[in-house]
Amino acid sequence: MSFVLSPISMYPEDLLDGLGAVPGERRWWAAYTRVRQEKRLAADLARRKVPFYLPLVERRHLYRGRRQDSQIPLFGSYVFLYANSAEYLQSLNTNRIAQMLQIADGHELYHDLVQIRRLIESKIPLTIEARLKPGQRVRVKHGSFAGLEGIVESRCRQTRLVIGVMFLQQGISIEIDDYMLEPLDNSVSACAP
Repeated sequence: MSFVLSPISMYPEDLLDGLGAVPGERRWWAAYTRVRQEKRLAADLARRKVPFYLPLVERRHLYRGRRQDSQIPLFGSYVFLYANSAEYLQSLNTNRIAQMLQIADGHELYHDLVQIRRLIESKIPLTIEARLKPGQRVRVKHGSFAGLEGIVESRCRQTRLVIGVMFLQQGISIEIDDYMLEPLDNSVSACAP
């Protein structure tokens, strides 16, 4: 009898519950991995006790007539590290990282990652959005996602709220009714109905 261990997506488990927002010697990095090395890098980082977050989403597909569930990285080739200089060097020694990208605004990235995790944990259908377009920033007023902030994007008579990782210019979106949103600024959206 064989079984597959579920991939580790975060170390430590409370990284996005406040630990990743604590100012100090640690800073946020985006590790751009070698091809299909995200989960292996996450396992290596967990063994080395280097704080990281790898957003994973569940996908179903058919393989030889059988349904299979798997967890895939939300942002292909990216793992987010919250590391000090020694941990940074340890992560490079895994030989799974092609490039390490320094995050200029760690607080903004932390805020974006907390929102992404909240949406992933909700188990609602998510659409991966590449290359976010400028639009009106909004906040959800009602419902289970009250307080989430993002950018409104309208397509085919449906309103989608895009929650993004601005550093990557990528994000995810959910379908949401207009009445649940309130504008955060006075700008007018240029979206067509």
